[in-house]
Amino acid sequence: MLLWEGFHMETNFYEAQNFDISREKKYQSSMPTQHYHNGFEIFYLVAGDVCYFINDKAYQVVGGVMLLIDVDEIHKLVNFSGDTFERITLVFKREFIEGIFPGNHSFDVLSCFLKDRHMLTFSGYEQSFIEKLFDKMISEFTKQPPGYEFYLKTLLFELLIFIYRHLESSQTKAYSEENNIVNRKIFDIVDFLNRNYDKQHTIRDISSRFFISPSYFCKSFRDSTGFTFTEYLNNVRIKEARVLLTQTGMKVADVAEKVGFENLTHFGRVFKEITGLSPLKYRQANRVNPAS
Repeated sequence: MLLWEGFHMETNFYEAQNFDISREKKYQSSMPTQHYHNGFEIFYLVAGDVCYFINDKAYQVVGGVMLLIDVDEIHKLVNFSGDTFERITLVFKREFIEGIFPGNHSFDVLSCFLKDRHMLTFSGYEQSFIEKLFDKMISEFTKQPPGYEFYLKTLLFELLIFIYRHLESSQTKAYSEENNIVNRKIFDIVDFLNRNYDKQHTIRDISSRFFISPSYFCKSFRDSTGFTFTEYLNNVRIKEARVLLTQTGMKVADVAEKVGFENLTHFGRVFKEITGLSPLKYRQANRVNPAS
């Protein structure tokens, strides 16, 4: 496990709000120094790749990965590449959800922060589910319609139960945090894929470009990101396709080609595997401006 020697620098404390959530595209952290706060934090990277330090461990975080940060844990985000990344940050205090649900000593939904599993990876379908929950929270938090605080608590509780079950499920593959060593070569590969997802790539091509053996590349990529090469590339492509389908009037075939799929049938199959809907049904359900 790689330790960050510079992590033991000045540390700042921030008073957490009862509940706060934001989704932003950034190229640097709004909190450049290492810090801690008296709230639970859920960090979710929508797109891009960053390095995140929690206590004395370093994590390579790519799109679709979630970090759980307990109360008073020291942490810091570092963007080695300098490229834009999109993240969702949710911070809340225990008292925000206390009282609304009956107490149960045999089940503490916040215990997911105590399981020494900071980093969680999800399937494409799970990512879509989580991002929709976050979008609902952000809408409620921003617009504050009648009863918004109660709905925020309900949505947060739903998310926490999902995380708890994800960690507890026998089907969940145990992801070894010891494998998440900051590997700059893998970071460079991830950054390259994030910027060139619309082009055709093979394991052999990437291995040759970055002077790494195919077998070592496959293992290192999975160990470092939690995803296989194909899983990661498809997730990046489908995330961009979702934006194009909901925010533009492009034909589905043109969207498929623009995000790097040479075959429309293959695009449709991968899109449905990841989102649970066909491209057309996804557009109908999520269109930002149907009149456009």
